[in-house]
Amino acid sequence: MAERIELDAWKAAAPDTEKAEVVGRLIKQFGLSTFTDSERKRFDHQLFRRGIVIAHRDFKLIEERIRQGKPFIQMTGIACSGPMHIGHKVDIDLFLFFKSLGARCYYCAADIDGYVARPDEKVPSLERAKEIAVDNVADALALGISEKDIYMQSRKEQRYYEFAFELAKKFTFSTLYAIYGDDYNPGKHSANMLQYSDILHQQLKEFNGPMPSLTGIGVDQDPHARAVRDIAAKLPHGFVPPSFIYFSFQPGLQLGNKMSSSEPSTTILFTDTPDQVRKKIKDAYSGGRDTLAEHRKLGGIPETDKAFQILRYHHPDDKFVSDTYAKFKSGEMASGELKEIVIDFTNDMLKKHQERRKRKAKAAEKIVLG
Repeated sequence: MAERIELDAWKAAAPDTEKAEVVGRLIKQFGLSTFTDSERKRFDHQLFRRGIVIAHRDFKLIEERIRQGKPFIQMTGIACSGPMHIGHKVDIDLFLFFKSLGARCYYCAADIDGYVARPDEKVPSLERAKEIAVDNVADALALGISEKDIYMQSRKEQRYYEFAFELAKKFTFSTLYAIYGDDYNPGKHSANMLQYSDILHQQLKEFNGPMPSLTGIGVDQDPHARAVRDIAAKLPHGFVPPSFIYFSFQPGLQLGNKMSSSEPSTTILFTDTPDQVRKKIKDAYSGGRDTLAEHRKLGGIPETDKAFQILRYHHPDDKFVSDTYAKFKSGEMASGELKEIVIDFTNDMLKKHQERRKRKAKAAEKIVLG
C-alpha cells in the first residue's frame, strides 16, 4: 500500500506534482476530480493544454456559469511574507484567464496572514508585512492584475472582519488539528479565519450574494479548501460551496521542493538580475546525460530538467515548447544549449516585468498604505 501523502499549507516542501503517479495518489486520497480531454479543450489556455492544471473540486459549477454567460466570483491572493517569484505567475495567469471568461475578480494582498502565520525571524512585524505587500502588489500589477481587483487584508470593510469571527465560532480545535496537524497555533488560526473570510465573504448579501466562486491553488493548500467548503455548508447564508482548481507546482531549480522565496538560490525571483538568473539556471538540475556522447545516443529527460520546466510553465508558444522538448529528448539539443535558450527567455521576461513593475510602484504604495 502506498504511503499517505501529508500536506502542509505553510512549508516549501510539497508533493512532486510533475509525477503522474503522485498526482494520481493525491486525487484518490483527497477526493479530487480530474479534467477530461474534452474539458481541457474547452478551456483554451496553455495551463490546460500543457497539463499544468491537474484537478478540481466542483468546477462544474463554474463551467455552467461560463456556458450560460453568467458571472461568478473568483478569488486568489498572496500571503505577504516574502518576494514573489515566477511560480506565482501561474496563479495569476489562471486568474486573468477566468476574468476574461466573466469572473468578478478579487485579489487579496494578505499582509495580516503574512505576519501572524510566519515566525518572527521571517516576518518580525505587521509593518514589515506591509513593506513586503508593496512589492508583492507591484508585481501583481505588473503581471496584469487591475488595481480595482486588489484589496488589502488589513484594510477591508467591517463586515469582512465580523464574518471572520462568525467563522471562528463554527470550528473546534479538534477539527482544526485533524485538518492541519499538531503544528497548528494561534497565529495560523487567525490567518485561517481571514483566509476563509477571503474566500466566502463575497457571497454575503452585503457583497455579491450567494454565487459560485472559484479559487486557484496548489495542491498543498487543499487543507484550506476542505475546511472552507465544510464550514460554508454549516453557515446560515445559503452559500454555494466554493469551487477550487488545482495546478502543479512550479518546480524549484534543484531536485526536491517547489519554487519558494524561502529558498532563493533555487527560485527565480521577479527582482533577479540577469547575472543571478544566469547563475541559477546554469546551476539548475539537468535532465541531460553525463557526457555529450551519451546524451546524443540516449537523449535527454526534459521531464526532470528544471530549465525546460521554465519554458513549459511560462513560454507562450506551444510549438516552440514542443519542438524544444523533442530536440532535447532526442539528444539533438544538448543541456548547455537548452540552458542558454532558457536564460535568454527568462531574462527577457524579467526585463519586461521589471519595467512594468517600476511604473506600478506608486499605485502599489497607494493600494497598501492608502
